[in-house]
Amino acid sequence: MAVTTDKATPPLAGAEKDRPATELVVAGVFGPLSRLLVPGLLRLRVPPAAVVLTHATVGLAGALLLARGELVGAALLLQAKTLLDNADGLLARASGRVSLVGRYLDTEADLLVNAALFAALGAETGEPWLALAGFVAATALLGIDFNLAELHRQAHGRATPDPPRSGDRAERVLEAAYRLVFGSQDRVLRAVSARRLARVLGGEEDPAVVQQATLAYHDRLTLAFLANTGLSTQLAVLGLCLAAGVPVAYLWLLLACLVPLPLLQLRRERLARLALRGAA
Repeated sequence: MAVTTDKATPPLAGAEKDRPATELVVAGVFGPLSRLLVPGLLRLRVPPAAVVLTHATVGLAGALLLARGELVGAALLLQAKTLLDNADGLLARASGRVSLVGRYLDTEADLLVNAALFAALGAETGEPWLALAGFVAATALLGIDFNLAELHRQAHGRATPDPPRSGDRAERVLEAAYRLVFGSQDRVLRAVSARRLARVLGGEEDPAVVQQATLAYHDRLTLAFLANTGLSTQLAVLGLCLAAGVPVAYLWLLLACLVPLPLLQLRRERLARLALRGAA
């Protein structure tokens, strides 16, 4: 999309992310705010990577305030970070500047900010091991959400295409870092999901039946739950806990979010079995 410098608001139609489920805080708060922000960024020709680096800096500043015990200030900075985090992808898609550099940079910047936040939470609450467990839980929820959402898109024939490779050094370095940190997690999550589905299918060979069961397996309820444990929601809830002066409550809430996951997996398998029986 060409970026104009006139006073007209650049159209954002078609720039929304393909989300198989709705994250409520994004749909109700951060999404509308980012759509107000992005036209100005487009007119100023701000690179999406600059927005990524800005929201990472704001997030790290929030972690610093949290470590210093300035909970309300940290909460406000984290919401600003979330707004910019929602704006960067919209800006990239609206401006036609989606790139692998931006994709990897955004993910790795979020991981860096999260690590700083949980270190600060451990210091502030005096519960470093609980903070570590919370960090693992938060990272796991984000990884499961990302991979199951992409598997859902693949099952529906609209897998997210990779941006074209530039081959520059920054892209190679960021991709290597992503594969080192997230590559094994992504492979394991997708392999486990595929094995559980294959077990349910039990050697079924009819392509139509397999497709029907696969679509049932990638169900909306599981995706909706995971979407609403996404990063925007996590930081919104953290902000509320900080404003209320109970940061430790956030850590326990993250751990509680892991409890439904086995039940949701069993539900997915049951739906696939029902689809097989219905097709028999």
